[in-house]
Amino acid sequence: MTSEVARPSSVARPVITDRPAIETATGRFEFEPHNCFACGSLNANGLQLDLHVEPGRCWTEFTLDKRFEGWEGIAHGGILCTILDEVMAWGVTARMNVEFRRPVEVGRTVRAEGWITDARRRVVATAATVADADTGQQLAKATGTYVAASPERKRYLRERYAFRPIEGTDAAPGAKTAAPGAKTAAPGAETVTPDAAPDAVDAR
Repeated sequence: MTSEVARPSSVARPVITDRPAIETATGRFEFEPHNCFACGSLNANGLQLDLHVEPGRCWTEFTLDKRFEGWEGIAHGGILCTILDEVMAWGVTARMNVEFRRPVEVGRTVRAEGWITDARRRVVATAATVADADTGQQLAKATGTYVAASPERKRYLRERYAFRPIEGTDAAPGAKTAAPGAKTAAPGAETVTPDAAPDAVDAR
């Protein structure tokens, strides 16, 4: 026995050979790997969602395995909340309301989609659904309120995620673009960023 506190052993992280990339309305972009539980490629225990970005909305399709089980055979409700939050994340989450319509079985392929319903200065209102990918049956729905990051936070995120366009894509020179988990919004909405590079989103 010793009075010295044991230090945790180092944990091997997955080796990332390529920078993650995202498709947006203005082209394809890459950024530094990150550890976000929802979409981070470095998080071996996370969801590693593949986000698809369109003007004013974001969607993903996924199949949850038994790691994310609550009741036997059923995906945990907290995991579904995480996914709904991720497709709605147009800033820092201020408020979120979720309605569970039907159980989501593990092993079932579902689609989550989020979109902007209103944008005023730094506050963005959103909605989202989780539905069966084959039948379209709605399984859960949510609404959310998000607040844009401060200018200082945006500068930090821009440096942290080293966001840049991939050569050979159709991105317009100088165009603002989307970052890991970020989306392009409706015209006239202010630019806000979720957990990634700040000026990543066009007029959000």
